[in-house]
Amino acid sequence: MLQPPTVNSILIVDDDPAVVQVLGTILAPLGELRFALSGQAALTLARQSMPDLVVLDAEMPGMSGFELCQQFKGDRELAHIPLVFVTSHSDTATEVAGLSAGAVDFISKPLNPPLVVARVRIQLRLKYLTDGLRRAALTDALTGVGNRRRFDEQIDKEWMRAVRLSESLSLLMIDIDHFKRYNDRYGHLAGDGCLRKVAQAIASVARRPADEVSRFGGEEFVMLLPHTDERGARHMADQVIHAVSELQLRHDASPLQGMVTISVGATTAEGLHFAGATELTAPPANQIVAAGDRALYEAKRAGRARSAFLPLLPERALHAVQTLPRLSAVTTGPSTGFSDV
Repeated sequence: MLQPPTVNSILIVDDDPAVVQVLGTILAPLGELRFALSGQAALTLARQSMPDLVVLDAEMPGMSGFELCQQFKGDRELAHIPLVFVTSHSDTATEVAGLSAGAVDFISKPLNPPLVVARVRIQLRLKYLTDGLRRAALTDALTGVGNRRRFDEQIDKEWMRAVRLSESLSLLMIDIDHFKRYNDRYGHLAGDGCLRKVAQAIASVARRPADEVSRFGGEEFVMLLPHTDERGARHMADQVIHAVSELQLRHDASPLQGMVTISVGATTAEGLHFAGATELTAPPANQIVAAGDRALYEAKRAGRARSAFLPLLPERALHAVQTLPRLSAVTTGPSTGFSDV
């Protein structure tokens, strides 16, 4: 049975410090608390570190609780966070307005501590169960890493963040060499086991919370690396190749040392904001995928069991994929024929 996390994160939002103090005292046993005295401050805190639940005053100067609720629901990263209104109004119109804005519950003043704790605890439990369902829907059942849907969500989000903040975004396209031959030699059940082991080896390299590993399809994986420049991308490509090599999985049908190996295509997008891109005019995130895919092709063409790097330059990122620059030199490695791509 799923158990809730031992520490929940609760954001309390109210322009009255006295109310914040009272709510803090009541909710302290339920988790880690943060406080904001305005709607704008609450948005900033939530974007810095997403809470599990927001308890907010319906009536605040500047940005009201209703407006803050709409801001949360209009933000892709914050939309799933439940919001509970605390208000002195108990009329139906106010409650309907709050629920229409996206709130999940209402707590009326004066505050009844046992009731507040019970209702907040229920919402935290529902949030945990909902998150579990969402994780399951975004996880590849065979390998345990993210699935294609997870990757598609994250690449769009991280691309726009890189554009907005003018940060580097890197990506690794990873393919198991001669995997069809592996299945033909050892059978598909053994192939499934190989996929699981390789996926976990790749995931072991992604140590930062923002790094994402997903199964792109078949025997191909992708690693998304926010805040990572070319040097970091090259380093991660080497680390991934080494991690799979350390598995020492036999592959007698492979001409590459008789072991399971991988090829990696690495790419980095930098300076998108300064190239004139904005969140509204930025090109589709699939351009960085296309660059990584082309780099992967070059790594295979050069002999596999190696990496190749292709930068996605700002001026190029605003045009069609066909205008991508030439590849840099691939890393050294064994040379073989180029069949079974």
